[in-house]
Amino acid sequence: MVTPDGLPLAYEIMPGNTADKTTLRSFLKIIEERYGKARRTWVMDRGIPTEEVLKEMRNEGVQYLVGTPKGNLTKLEKSFLALPWKVVHEGVRVKLLNDSNELWVLARSTDRASKEMAMRRRKLKKLFNGLLALRRQAPTRDTLLQRIGVLKHDAGRAAGLVEITLPAEQSLVTEKTFHWALRAEKFKSAERRDGSYILRTNLAEEAPEILWRRYIQLTEIEAAFKCLKSDLAIRPVFHQLETRVEAHIFVAFLGYCLSATLRIRTEVPATTPEARHFVVET
Repeated sequence: MVTPDGLPLAYEIMPGNTADKTTLRSFLKIIEERYGKARRTWVMDRGIPTEEVLKEMRNEGVQYLVGTPKGNLTKLEKSFLALPWKVVHEGVRVKLLNDSNELWVLARSTDRASKEMAMRRRKLKKLFNGLLALRRQAPTRDTLLQRIGVLKHDAGRAAGLVEITLPAEQSLVTEKTFHWALRAEKFKSAERRDGSYILRTNLAEEAPEILWRRYIQLTEIEAAFKCLKSDLAIRPVFHQLETRVEAHIFVAFLGYCLSATLRIRTEVPATTPEARHFVVET
């Protein structure tokens, strides 16, 4: 739990192997009982809430902002086409679509588009090089199928952009029997959607700049988790007693609090009295 500025306030520890989608309903109850009712906004990844829980949140007036699968872009694409873009940050534009009790937000980031495009092209290059190496090795058909399966797994979704022709049974692996080609239309469609993501919220009256800023906080917290797991060494946990495990996590959380505080303090413009006072303190 964090403030609108991103300062951490509290955290919870759950048993291992807890499914994400089973946590939300209990957390809604726990946080309200522990900290009282307040105008909170629940910002979540798409795998956290179920449709049933989102409906309950709307009925109870609980505010939420959640990511959705890119597949929803296909369903809503025509509805978004006629809507105007609004700039919410340098390199970030959004479109807003009101739909009954929810607001759908189509966001497009230039930096994110460049990153996704570069990642896909690296995976495709690795896949093509792997296929070429396989053809030169000319393994048996069974071995070929196994190795192609490994290459596709490493390529992830990028593998779906390549059409592979395999040799028939009892056939040799040659350039004529084993070849591949990029599915150009699917590739162009994927690149057109790079940098785009859809959010849904019941904060229909909120300014798009604020919605985007709140969702970005989720990525900052995810970056903090990455820091906790690496730089602050929150895991592996070698303690045997539950109290020591909790103490270990508490110390890591304090490190996160310090990191967030320093980030916010250094964002103050250098010309302000607050910034000069901060420099003196350090």
